[in-house]
Amino acid sequence: MAGDDGGAGMDWRTDFDEVTAATGRLVTTLRGLADADMRAPSALPGWSRGHLATHIARNADSLWNLLEWARTGTEIAQYPSPAARNADIESGAGRPAAALADDVEESAARLAGQVRALPEDAWHAPVQALAGWSHPAWFTVYRRWQEVEAHHVDLAAGHRVADWSGPYVRWALDDTLAGLTVLPGDKLGELAGARVAATDLDLAATFDHAPGGPEVTGPAHLLLGWLSGRADGTDLAVHPDGLAVRPDGPLPAPPPWPHPPAPGRLTLG
Repeated sequence: MAGDDGGAGMDWRTDFDEVTAATGRLVTTLRGLADADMRAPSALPGWSRGHLATHIARNADSLWNLLEWARTGTEIAQYPSPAARNADIESGAGRPAAALADDVEESAARLAGQVRALPEDAWHAPVQALAGWSHPAWFTVYRRWQEVEAHHVDLAAGHRVADWSGPYVRWALDDTLAGLTVLPGDKLGELAGARVAATDLDLAATFDHAPGGPEVTGPAHLLLGWLSGRADGTDLAVHPDGLAVRPDGPLPAPPPWPHPPAPGRLTLG
């Protein structure tokens, strides 16, 4: 079940191995794209694949900044400002495909070096996301995992939610459900009154579910794809009043993703 015990079983050291593997798969996809492919639209409105690749690279650098803050104790913002972040993405988007792939690979290597070298006592130092919420330094590993896996799908270059790794799906769906459960009711949108449950993992969450409310079920990767806006949920089932039939009309629309983690997710157990 999703809940505020998300730290249990989490180890940023072994999970960073998963991040490294996911990054390798992403770079392989990028290496297969030509210059014209990089100019084509990504799945994110208004962004080409070149915009997205540049964002992934600058995200690695921004998380390096947060780990440097944790290491030195001197505050370093994730990005200088939202405007600077956007300007960097725009200025880098038109580079040749090889340069974009190199940037993603090299920035990821810099981040990996920082992860390996960070002193043990620095991992629990508080840092702050661009959006303003604070978290211990170790959570940067999970933020990076989410960036790499979600944006690999967003490249619209053949990588699908079905290609997400099992460990990522388990962590990210659990984290997403936990984050949704602590959202105020007015932020849940159409998910208010619903229950969501994976059919292949012991992960579920209830959002003030009441008799007659929808229960959305399906494989974990499809649930995560739907909740994160990376899949339309076509293959998910809705069970009104406990009946295993899908009603007329669309699935309930989930709120914008990602969400800040539930507080309990930021404590290792």
